[in-house]
Amino acid sequence: MAIPVIDFSKLEGKERAETLAQIDNGCEQWGFFQLVNHGIPVELLERVKKVCTESYRHRAEAFKASRPVQLLDQLVREEEEVAGDVNNNKKKLDDVDWEDVFVLQDDNQWPSHPPQFKETMREYRAEVKKLAEKLMEIMEENLGLEKGTFKNKFTGNGEHEPFFGTKVSHYPPCPRLDLVELGLRPHTDAGGVILLFQDDRVGGLQILKDGEWVDVQPLANAIVINTGDQIEVVSNGRYKSVWHRVLATGNGNRRSIASFYNPSVKAVICPASAAGAAAETTTAYPEFLFGDYMDVYVKQKYMPKEPRFEAVKAIN
Repeated sequence: MAIPVIDFSKLEGKERAETLAQIDNGCEQWGFFQLVNHGIPVELLERVKKVCTESYRHRAEAFKASRPVQLLDQLVREEEEVAGDVNNNKKKLDDVDWEDVFVLQDDNQWPSHPPQFKETMREYRAEVKKLAEKLMEIMEENLGLEKGTFKNKFTGNGEHEPFFGTKVSHYPPCPRLDLVELGLRPHTDAGGVILLFQDDRVGGLQILKDGEWVDVQPLANAIVINTGDQIEVVSNGRYKSVWHRVLATGNGNRRSIASFYNPSVKAVICPASAAGAAAETTTAYPEFLFGDYMDVYVKQKYMPKEPRFEAVKAIN
């Protein structure tokens, strides 16, 4: 079983209808798919890989003092202390992520090393943001929604800026995979459209499909797309956000660059009506302020998502 791989360039040709259907299937049946020939220059992607790898080299030593490493060291010491106890049940570090991470936004401080980092990542973020907006237009077409529905929802009809952030992560080799299984714990994403430029050599990303964890295989120069909780709400459940995780690895340093096109915290989110839909169409989700949803999400990120919708419903 493998997630769909879609040639995005075919949207502009005779295979447009087929490509639209592939994207619709990727959103509806998988919640994840990979785009190739997506329009972001390969030369830029190569620069992104280089500057992000160099940036992590400046951070690698600091990771040794990070909370995950400290907790693992403590667990190893405890294990050594009870090594002779035959009744001892081995504990695992299952409530942290074995991950080094920082976030890029338009208004926060970015790394200064290497010198090309800021220029390269600004260029990349501009390209991937355009791709996110194009994908939302395609989703609208497939869902029978008016053009601009997602952007209008995410911006409060243009009154607010959508949130666009880029999470730069590295998953360093873990020395004790028997104690640390996960680089990133299972969760769904809170926001809208997520665009991931993942490592093309070191795997580890998995999605939950029909009760089975499925690998998202590394594919050179592809962009992995997944839909977040707010796409699920606006589509009234037709496009579901999907559980995913990252396995820890004992060798290799996995690079992950995920960009999130999310609503403004001031945006009101609710299901949208498709053109020609009956007025009495049942909505499966409440109307809520995205900022309220995020307040709930940060406390319940690794828990089932359905109670999050109930919790935010109770706020209003």
